[in-house]
Amino acid sequence: MKDKKRDIRALSKEQLREFFVSVGDKSFRGTQVYEWLWSKGAHSFDDMTNISKQTRQMLDDNFVINHIKVDQMQRSNDGTIKNAVKLHDGFTVESVLIPTYSRTTACVSSQVGCSLDCKFCATARLKRMRNLNPDEIYDQVVAIDNESRLYNNMPLSNIVFMGMGEPLMNYKNVLKSIEMITSPEGLGMSPKRITVSTSGVPKMIKKLADDEVKFNLAVSLHAAIDEVRTQIMPFNATFPLKDLAESLEYWYEKTKRRVTYEYLIWKGINDQQKDIDALVEFCKIIPCKVNIIEYNPIDDGEFQQASASVTDRYQHHLEKAGFTVTVRRSRGRDIDAACGQLANKSSETN
Repeated sequence: MKDKKRDIRALSKEQLREFFVSVGDKSFRGTQVYEWLWSKGAHSFDDMTNISKQTRQMLDDNFVINHIKVDQMQRSNDGTIKNAVKLHDGFTVESVLIPTYSRTTACVSSQVGCSLDCKFCATARLKRMRNLNPDEIYDQVVAIDNESRLYNNMPLSNIVFMGMGEPLMNYKNVLKSIEMITSPEGLGMSPKRITVSTSGVPKMIKKLADDEVKFNLAVSLHAAIDEVRTQIMPFNATFPLKDLAESLEYWYEKTKRRVTYEYLIWKGINDQQKDIDALVEFCKIIPCKVNIIEYNPIDDGEFQQASASVTDRYQHHLEKAGFTVTVRRSRGRDIDAACGQLANKSSETN
């Protein structure tokens, strides 16, 4: 029965080598198959042309390659590409290619839906159905790398885990996907070009530090006053800023690497001087930089972008205090591919 076939990419290289020995073949055959599955991105066993037809049939009888399918691709006026990615069980997630003149960045998803409840994010309105497997995350990157080469004439240069889902609520699979993305047997990308963005799960931030990860950490902060943050990110009541700050201190003590704070500014929510002052104080906890992100509406107006003068005030006070600040303009808004807009509008989730 097809539904009893094992997902072959759930096996390690050593497990594949052991499988081939168990069926009377040579162990190196497992290494060959592993290379086809990851670095060569085979979609089917028939793609494995240096393996005999008999062996390919045996693999097909026992295993399945649960490869993703780009069900729909949309291109923005600014060159941004959004993929509606169909998974093997019919669910859909979205991933985005963001090009600039000097680099291309993949924004990938880690969950179907999201585990958290940020009120300003379209994805948070979707029920979390399941975590993505490592190969499903990896495949998103491969697909975007191919699009980057085709449409921008350059390989993918950066990856951000800022798509659908909370990466640290899918910890094991996210780290396994990054292991394959950075492995010479996978895509061979530098971990320094990968950023994992979290809404702030203190226990898991500490685990990242203990696991000595080499990629970058970003935190979706958006408010440095507990009452304000809980209003827009209700889980903050469980993971308050005091606990988040403690975990970030632990992160820096272990890794000596600064964190990036992502910050949206809304009219009537976090646009007062007290909000600016609180952020400046929070930034003093560990070395950091701040990305002020343009807000992308997802509803009938509960959240509205603050005026440019407020953004300027934030930037002025942060820079005056000695912090690096970048104001990021949105990309892909016309195809709902901008930050906070991923919600499967192009192809609804089951």
